[in-house]
Amino acid sequence: MHKSKLPLLTWFWAIYLVVHDKRGKSALALSDVLEINYRTALRLLRKIREAMRAQDSNYQLSGLVEMDDAYFGGRETGTDGRGTGKTKVAIALSTDEEGRPRHLRMKVIDKVSIQEIHRVAEECIAKGSTILSDGHVSYKQLSTLGYQHISKNYYKEDKDEFLKWLHTVISNAKAFVEGTYHGLGSEYLQTYLDELCYRFNRRFFNKELFGRLLNACLASTPFAVA
Repeated sequence: MHKSKLPLLTWFWAIYLVVHDKRGKSALALSDVLEINYRTALRLLRKIREAMRAQDSNYQLSGLVEMDDAYFGGRETGTDGRGTGKTKVAIALSTDEEGRPRHLRMKVIDKVSIQEIHRVAEECIAKGSTILSDGHVSYKQLSTLGYQHISKNYYKEDKDEFLKWLHTVISNAKAFVEGTYHGLGSEYLQTYLDELCYRFNRRFFNKELFGRLLNACLASTPFAVA
């Protein structure tokens, strides 16, 4: 909001519309409602999502954390799974003592590798936490970073029970991104994942969400948007 040429009322309406639409608000939809041009709406949304990212970056997941990778993008022929050409994302979900989901972080990665998984873990998960993952080689050295690591090799028929909350979150994330934001390019995917995580992590504070996001936008560092 710093040095913005837009009226404050436009900012307030944009923040209100973003937080009260659970499906997410596209730039096209926002431009129609606020009667502003598409590029202005796009810049508004990017700045709002940057404020969301900045807020969540202040915290790390802790306790028991489920971790896996997933793939976002349209249908493609050929390889599925970790060999796909779709955009690769590392996902970490903390759970409580009863196994219920608490907080979520999602990060776009270049490839599913030891280096990238370690980078995401160190950024998003507090040392001393217990990470639960599948048996892929990219996760095998997490214990060397100061985490307790529990892994399991599993088959497709096991998937509903193993990391079940994480896989549910992944399915919902794909519906959110691919359902609301059609034709989303991989270069912008991270900003939409930041929005999804921000919403998820504050899902029990719906009545406070407008005020929280307004404060986040006021506190965020100004940045240039192309």
